[in-house]
Amino acid sequence: MTRAIMIQGAGSNVGKSMLVAGIARALTQRGLRVAPFKPQNMSNNAAVTADGGEIGRAQALQAMAARRAPHTDMNPVLLKPETDIGAQVIVQGQRFATLKARDYAKAKPQLLAPALESFHRLAGTADIVLIEGAGSPAEINLRAGDIANMGFAEAANVPVVLVGDIDRGGVIAQIVGTKTVLPAADAARIRGFAINKFRGDVSLFDDGLTAITEMTGWPSLGVLPWFDEAWRLPAEDVMDIRSTARDGAFRIAVPRLARIANFDDLDPLSAEPGVSVEIIEPGRPLPGDADLVLIPGSKSTISDLAHFRAQGWDIDLAAHLRRGGHVLGICGGYQMLGKTIDDPDGIEGAPGKVAGLGLLNVETIMKPEKHLALQQATYRPTGAALSGYEIHIGETSGPDCTHAWLTVNGARHGAASPDGRVRGCYLHGLFASDRFRADFLAALGGDAQINYDTETDAVLDRLGAHVTQHLDLDLLMELSAPV
Repeated sequence: MTRAIMIQGAGSNVGKSMLVAGIARALTQRGLRVAPFKPQNMSNNAAVTADGGEIGRAQALQAMAARRAPHTDMNPVLLKPETDIGAQVIVQGQRFATLKARDYAKAKPQLLAPALESFHRLAGTADIVLIEGAGSPAEINLRAGDIANMGFAEAANVPVVLVGDIDRGGVIAQIVGTKTVLPAADAARIRGFAINKFRGDVSLFDDGLTAITEMTGWPSLGVLPWFDEAWRLPAEDVMDIRSTARDGAFRIAVPRLARIANFDDLDPLSAEPGVSVEIIEPGRPLPGDADLVLIPGSKSTISDLAHFRAQGWDIDLAAHLRRGGHVLGICGGYQMLGKTIDDPDGIEGAPGKVAGLGLLNVETIMKPEKHLALQQATYRPTGAALSGYEIHIGETSGPDCTHAWLTVNGARHGAASPDGRVRGCYLHGLFASDRFRADFLAALGGDAQINYDTETDAVLDRLGAHVTQHLDLDLLMELSAPV
C-alpha cells in the first residue's frame, strides 16, 4: 500500500527541496520505491522529461535522489514568471496559459484536478510519495483555492510535517506562529515538525524543541545540521549559484538577467575546482579578467536584452572581446548575440523587431510553438559525445550557422563567429557531459577534473546519510498515511 506525507515550510527557502531530496535518497537506500511530488512550483529553472514535458529543476534532482527518471507527474503545475505580475502556467508538462497573478488565483480551482490526477498516478508507482509544499501555509491570505500547501493536503488527505529554518533566527516563532494563524482543520493536519540548517552544537536547542512541542502538541522529528555540501547539488535558485564562486584559475562571468532561466548549465562548471563561476549582479560591470562570458537562458529574451544594455554590459562585452576573451550564449543568450530578434506575434510583449548585440551573424524569429526535447549531440571540434535538452521558442538562422560547433541528431546546431571566439546554441545541460566539458575548457585554457554525475550521486548519498543520522525517519514513516 502506498503511503504519503507532505513537507511544508514555516517560510520560503527553509530548505524543503533539499530536505525532500535527502529523505528520498535515505528511504531509497532502505529499499523503498520513493516518488517526489510537488503540486505547484514556481521556477524558471526547468527540466525536460522523457515524456516530453517540463518540471521544476528541484523535482528532477529529487527524482535523481530517488533513483528514478523525472516525469511530468512529479510537478503537475509549474509557474514560470515572465513579468513581475504574470507567469506562464505549465500543466502536466505543457503550456496551459500565460496569466497575471490575479487571474491565476481565479484559475487555481480548475488546476486541482490535474494535480490530484498526477499525484494518484505517481502513487501507483511507489511505496511512498514525498510531497513538497511551496512557500508557507502561514500565508493564509492565499488559502482560498490553494493547491500548493494545505489545500492540496486536504484534497489528497495527507498528513503534514512542518519545517523551520533556524539559520534565519526566530524558528520557535516560525513553527508556533504557523499553528497560531492556521485554521483549526489545517493545523490538525500537521503531525510533526523538524528544524533545518542548524549550525553548532545541536544539543543547545533541546529546550527549544521542548518548548515547541509543549506549545503545539507536535512531536519533533529532529534537528538537521547545516549540510556543507549543499552547494555541490544542482541549484533551483540562481542566488545559490553565487555562493559557489571560488578562486579557480579559469574565470567565467555570468550576467544575471532579470528573467534568467535554465541556468543548470552552470552547475557542472561551478563544481570544477579549477573554475570560478561568478554571477554578475545588475549594476556591476562584467569583470575585465574573465576568460569566458556566458550569457544564460532567459524567459523573456527581448526584455532581458534591454536589461543587459541598461547595465552597460554590451559595452563591457565588446571590450572583453577586444582583449581576446570568449563568449558563449545559450538559448536566450544565443538569441541576444545575433543581429536581430523578431517577434511578429507579440509572444514576449508588443510585436516588433529589435537589434541584437550583433556578435553573431544570425537572426531569430520568435514563433509560438515551444520546442521541448532531450537531445544527443556531438562536439564537432573533438567528436566528444554529449547530451542535453532544448526548451525554447524561436528559430535562429544565418551565415554564422555554417560555423556550427555542435551536431544534434545528425544536423548541424548552433553558430560561431568566423574566429570562433563567439558561440551560441540552444542546447542546455551540455556541460554535464564530462568529456565535452573537458574539451571545451581545454580549448580556452581551462581544466576539468571531475566526473559530474558520479560526484552528484555521491553527494546525494552523503545527504541521505546526513538525514538518516539526524532525523527520525521511522517516525516520519509512522506519521505518513495510506493513499
